[in-house]
Amino acid sequence: MLHLNIQDETSALKAVVLGTAESSGPMPAPEDAYDPQSLEHILAGTYPKEEDMIREMDAFSAVLKKYDVQVFRPEVLKDCNQIFSRDIAFVIEDKLIEANILPDREQEFEAILHVLDGIAPENILVPPEDVHVEGGDVMPWNDYIFVGTYTGKDYADFITARTNQEAVDYLQKQFPKKKVKAFELRKSNTNARENALHLDCCFQPIGTNKAILHKNGFLVEEEYQWLVDYFGKENIFEITKEEMYQMFSNVFSISPEVIVSEQSFTRLNNWLRDQGFTVEKIPYGEISKQGGLLRCSTLPLIRE
Repeated sequence: MLHLNIQDETSALKAVVLGTAESSGPMPAPEDAYDPQSLEHILAGTYPKEEDMIREMDAFSAVLKKYDVQVFRPEVLKDCNQIFSRDIAFVIEDKLIEANILPDREQEFEAILHVLDGIAPENILVPPEDVHVEGGDVMPWNDYIFVGTYTGKDYADFITARTNQEAVDYLQKQFPKKKVKAFELRKSNTNARENALHLDCCFQPIGTNKAILHKNGFLVEEEYQWLVDYFGKENIFEITKEEMYQMFSNVFSISPEVIVSEQSFTRLNNWLRDQGFTVEKIPYGEISKQGGLLRCSTLPLIRE
């Protein structure tokens, strides 16, 4: 049996579902793109090739195994993009919550049933229909659950708005001992530099008391400021709009000391090393063209 345990974003990782790029299918038509970044690369003819993405994910898997992490992979579905396992489910404490995702991604969840079989059924939560939530918007952090959301009246107009107020209320009800803290994110269907697809596109806690942050990803300055005050300005690496676009905040923690990062993120990687982190650099630039990076590709199940 898998005894799920996730209290935060950085404790020593023991088991994870890493997505797969195998049989990820042909390049989508522009009108089928889920996010502005993919759309940009579809239109430019620079959409990533399957073999390049497989190579990048293999590099990620190798790093995880180097640290003795048990790595599960989804069952490969033909012509289906299954890279971003964070979108389909997430774990808080000992509960796995199925994400309410875009309807044509339901089969991605079915592809991890072999993993779910090892989890006690009462620890798998399926939110009601009106709760829209994706794992990229949800971050357990000790007493808190940080949640990225969008509650504008035009919510339905944004394919990039993935988590609603109902999800915030639902999580608070499921985890009454935690404080659910919501953050309004900036959304755009067409401009990737003005769109925080998920909370982890503009914020991520690292180590035990530090964070990567991008001010413009937040719609409400007081909410951004709350994070600055909570972590302390001296503990924050503030990224630029261009760095947010490249997804500098979407690195992945194997432990409080070890962070997997994209090899080209020089400014960030140097800062991380200066702060005493071990930085495991891997190539992930092709996968980033689909609007997601390292955290998006993982579904942590057990941290120590």
